[in-house]
Amino acid sequence: MLKRLAPLVPIALTLALAACASHAPQVELEEVQATVFPPAVLAEPDEPEEAIEQDAAIGDFTEEKSYKLPQLADSILNHGLSLVGTRYRFGGGSASTGFDCSGFIGYLFKEEAGMKLPRSTREMINIKAPLVARGDLKPGDLLFFSTAGRGRVSHAGIYMGDDQFIHSSSSRSGGVRVDNLGDRYWKRTFIEAKRVLAMAPSDAVAQHP
Repeated sequence: MLKRLAPLVPIALTLALAACASHAPQVELEEVQATVFPPAVLAEPDEPEEAIEQDAAIGDFTEEKSYKLPQLADSILNHGLSLVGTRYRFGGGSASTGFDCSGFIGYLFKEEAGMKLPRSTREMINIKAPLVARGDLKPGDLLFFSTAGRGRVSHAGIYMGDDQFIHSSSSRSGGVRVDNLGDRYWKRTFIEAKRVLAMAPSDAVAQHP
């Protein structure tokens, strides 16, 4: 599927300006046109310092499966692209009111894969999913970053292919956007990646043969 997504480049600025929180048009991955976003503003941490209540059924993620879900990844990414320009909102998990980074990921994985992910990045990074080496990333893999220093996870996004990833970045960066994992800031703050789609429930797999 990676070949089918390539070359994948940042979303056109005009698309980002035209997108709205609840009525953004669907965009096919193959139709994304080349352009350049402004330099990324530091991503805002998606969680307060105090612990956030765990609301996910961790048992859903304990059985590893082979990664055979390219169509499911396509659905997640297409839906995510349709939300480019949706505003950043701390604690947000709704297309109508805005997303923080983990809220954006949780929304897409629930809508397209039927997966209830943990609400915070600190909990999300601990999902018992396969770790993925930087050079083995596939579309749909989750990326984790330490944007607040001290080596602690504070931000996350979804890998798209060709070093591109989609995430809800920050208020100053325009919310949901596409950035390049090879950029110095993201390369410096990157911690690890996990193949959470390998934990997708069987019914979601059956709907995306």
